[in-house]
Amino acid sequence: MTKNKREDNNCSFCGRPKAEAMMLVTGLHARICDICAEQAFAIVQEETRKISTKSKNADLDLGGRTPKDIKSYLDEYIIGQDEAKKVLSVAVYNHYKRLGQQSSDDVEIEKSNILFVGPTGTGKTLIAKTIARLLNVPFAIVDATVFTEAGYVGEDVESILSRLLQVCDYNVAQAEKGIIYIDEIDKIARKSDNPSITRDVSGEGVQQALLKLLEGADVLVPPQGGRKHPEQKLISVNTRNILFMCGGAFSGLDKIIARRVNTQVIGYKNQEHTEAVKENMLQYVNHIDLRSFGLIPELIGRLPVLVHLNDLDKSAMIKILTEPKNSLIKQYRKLMEMEGIELEFTDDALDLIADTAIEFKLGARGLRSICESVLTDAMYELPGNKKIKRFVIDKEYVGSKLSESKIHKLKAA
Repeated sequence: MTKNKREDNNCSFCGRPKAEAMMLVTGLHARICDICAEQAFAIVQEETRKISTKSKNADLDLGGRTPKDIKSYLDEYIIGQDEAKKVLSVAVYNHYKRLGQQSSDDVEIEKSNILFVGPTGTGKTLIAKTIARLLNVPFAIVDATVFTEAGYVGEDVESILSRLLQVCDYNVAQAEKGIIYIDEIDKIARKSDNPSITRDVSGEGVQQALLKLLEGADVLVPPQGGRKHPEQKLISVNTRNILFMCGGAFSGLDKIIARRVNTQVIGYKNQEHTEAVKENMLQYVNHIDLRSFGLIPELIGRLPVLVHLNDLDKSAMIKILTEPKNSLIKQYRKLMEMEGIELEFTDDALDLIADTAIEFKLGARGLRSICESVLTDAMYELPGNKKIKRFVIDKEYVGSKLSESKIHKLKAA
């Protein structure tokens, strides 16, 4: 009788007596001490996490797509930049294989964050948008120029994740497998290698704050973003499976590369080779050049996939105007088709538009401004005109509209 009474005061799991436990919870036929309860809670959490991970990874396959299939999809919307699309396709493919990895061995695949280097208007943002549309995952674009080191006027780097949460209606599980494109990453380069008495709050300080996000960590995110709502409840987001893409024009990087590859050749023997190298210096970019530009080694190490984008030539400009599914010419034709008018561009007209865009050195973005200058009068006068069913834009028409526009005056200046 005494023995049974003594056992009634012991933990049914570990046998610890009530006197040695802080708490003994008694049920109908069993008892559990506080230590066993904590262990049971930890086991339940771990099993729940495994089940949740399997369910989240169930929809992360690429639908049987290979890197070649991903590149073929990019080819439908992006002209040229074959090397960049190839590298990006492999990086994204490996990233989503990593998310679907369920093996229990010691080999853990690391993230493949991507860094785009290329002049303005070469398609850095468009590539990121297109790959996000293909994968059907939450996608957010942020500008690195608004960020400052914690404690200074500006935005904290954690607000990057706020944008991603807003895109997916604050569904944390979806956000943790999304894609973030950080534009103008070159604008947070370290201002100089020399020590200064003032802090580099929008340069090196921001780079250091980005490290934990790119590497993968549990980050407390203000859901409304910014520092204007200090009373808001923070949301925990794990960035381990978020793919980060960074892009920048890196103006002046070509001079750093030129010094490294030593293109200053005296004499005429290597003149042709030197000129060919100078035409597209960014193709020789490596991580050493980025360090010289002002990116800290810790940040460069977290962006292992380095992709350069080439300048667009005339043939690429013409293809951008006409070939992609959402090309500018197809958009303007669709607008006119809604008015019952067939719009046609001659080859000479397209040549002149491409030449003007190259002269402005604004890349593909310049094509839209030029087309708007050419077509504004037509889009103003033709709607409502029942007599005109077909409108042809030739070289003379483009030349006359450009000569009348303000954009032509800028070119002359």
